[in-house]
Amino acid sequence: MSSRVARLTHNTFSRVLDLPPPLVDYDVRRGLRVPMRDDVDLVADHYAPHTGRHAGTLLVRGPYGRGYPFSALFGSFYAARGYHVVVQSVRGTYGSGGEFDPFVNEIDDGADTAAWLRDQAWFTGTFATIGLSYLGFTQWALLTDPPPELKASVITVGPDDVSGPRWGTGSFGLNDFLGWSDLVGHQEDPNRLRTLLRQLGAQRRVSKAALQLPLGAASRKLLGTGAPWFESWLEHPERDDPFWSRIHLRDRLTRAEVPVLLLSGWQDLFVEQTVEHFRMLTARGVPAGLTVGPWTHGELMTKGASTVLRESLDWLATHLGGAAPERVAPVRIHLAGHGWLELSDWPPAMLEQVLHPQPGGHLGAEVPESGTSVTFVYNPADPTPTVGGRLLSPAGGYRDDTELSRRADVRTFTGVPLPADLCVVGQPVLEIDHSCGNPHNDLFVRISQVDAEGRSRNVSDGYVASAPDRGVVRIALDPIAWTFPAGTRIRLLIAGGSHPRFLRNLGTGEPVATATMVRTARHTVHLGEATRLVLPAGPQPPSAD
Repeated sequence: MSSRVARLTHNTFSRVLDLPPPLVDYDVRRGLRVPMRDDVDLVADHYAPHTGRHAGTLLVRGPYGRGYPFSALFGSFYAARGYHVVVQSVRGTYGSGGEFDPFVNEIDDGADTAAWLRDQAWFTGTFATIGLSYLGFTQWALLTDPPPELKASVITVGPDDVSGPRWGTGSFGLNDFLGWSDLVGHQEDPNRLRTLLRQLGAQRRVSKAALQLPLGAASRKLLGTGAPWFESWLEHPERDDPFWSRIHLRDRLTRAEVPVLLLSGWQDLFVEQTVEHFRMLTARGVPAGLTVGPWTHGELMTKGASTVLRESLDWLATHLGGAAPERVAPVRIHLAGHGWLELSDWPPAMLEQVLHPQPGGHLGAEVPESGTSVTFVYNPADPTPTVGGRLLSPAGGYRDDTELSRRADVRTFTGVPLPADLCVVGQPVLEIDHSCGNPHNDLFVRISQVDAEGRSRNVSDGYVASAPDRGVVRIALDPIAWTFPAGTRIRLLIAGGSHPRFLRNLGTGEPVATATMVRTARHTVHLGEATRLVLPAGPQPPSAD
């Protein structure tokens, strides 16, 4: 692309997204070799701005290649605004040496890349990291022992903990891990048409494989020769297994003092980690910003691109360039029905509203008489399906779940029409007095909004694997910022699974990779004082104070 055409493209892009215009031209030096401590070379591209007043240096490390869209979102976008940008392919991907073993080598390889950066003649003396998803994990890996030159990080929908791999639920995230493994395991296929067709049919193939037994063999049939790591994930189901210690970063982040901007969406699969990152950093006095919008994982750089790029530029200018920040509060959230709110902390102070599931499928403030109960049967051979929610795939997000609420294996409790708007901001919790005849059982719960026509759509989910045979189970649902408008109703759904988002509990206790038998689970929800939905809710949005 010529300099003139590139400049026109950047200007148009900036106007459409209401972003600061590009300032300079730039060159790209491709295929740089970056040596690692074990004599493996990783490959990187360097975007060099044409200016004597550099804004700083940015490092981007990921497994998805250095071409579009990463070249545009991170390389050319920031280079045209005066930053030196290094976009690197991690070990074993897109020309970089070694074998790709997801998450395992990012601490050492990130440190070695920072050391290489330090020795480059064009290096500006300090740098920041940016990136989303896996590109966020590589940033957390570097923050476990941050080099002195690292002055800021912008982490978008990025996890620091994939141990289990559980992502906060106690269950294997089957749809996302199998789908991601299929994508990454075949992404370098030279036949681009075949790759495109594979991606278009990905969800259908993943759902089909996830229903077959044994799961290990069915998954390998889907993956072919790609993603050799997948079976090892299935074979280590326990979170505290030493197998996961190499990629569990949370306990190693206590030394990081680097200012971090955290960007996520309410329907992102990592949102619970993102809000915990904010609490973890601010509790130690580390400068941190948190922005959460009405997006899924994949929408952060499409629907959320304007917000993400604008806030990223501001954070980098503040912490690399010393500019005055445009950000007016540490927390910025999108509250459905009200728009963007600026808050001093997360979660904000809210009133508490308690609702009880009641006989007849009702949901209300009254406490039902003890001794009443409802039952449902979860059948692994016909598992309760996933409808929307925090998925990596395009099938996630806010969806009509009316049919889900009508299934025989789902118990539904619905409130009366609300007399006024109800703002729910924070993390809902369901405490459920529960028993099950099968010791191998899971619980899935959901809050939905029901409109005047009786249609419902999901708002917040919660999941617990290996629920106890008898007792009160506390289930923390997704953090949310949602307004239930006057006239709508709040609905609570309780089921024994959500497949294929979560690995279905086969009810037998056999190893998940090789199990071939299934057993149903009869669940009983005991109604009364102990079973209650606790909502951080009030008639008004939270205050910024």
